[in-house]
Amino acid sequence: MNEYALIFRHEDGQKIASPEQMQIWMKQTMDWIGGIAAQNKFVSGTGLPFDEAKVVHHNKVVTNGPFGDIKETIGGFIIVLAGSADEAAEFAKGCPVLQAEGNTVEIRKIAKNDGTH
Repeated sequence: MNEYALIFRHEDGQKIASPEQMQIWMKQTMDWIGGIAAQNKFVSGTGLPFDEAKVVHHNKVVTNGPFGDIKETIGGFIIVLAGSADEAAEFAKGCPVLQAEGNTVEIRKIAKNDGTH
């Protein structure tokens, strides 16, 4: 088994959901994660709020962000155990983030600390 990050990408990071929409989405997300946890395949995860966000640029300039000048944002991620990227993609297909057109879930294998991939 390997660990895979499922990274939630929102196409339009400037859209703000209502508190009611957020509550519905959070319940759907918790139910989805609960289904993965029931299979003993959930490792960890978190959302990434926009407050206290900074971007450090190649020239070491620090700006507030990420907002305004970018179209896509990362809303959070979870880490799952899977035998392959294809298995991790099957988990991703159930992610509530995908209800909004243009949103995606990126699957990335996590490198092991022992130097192997």
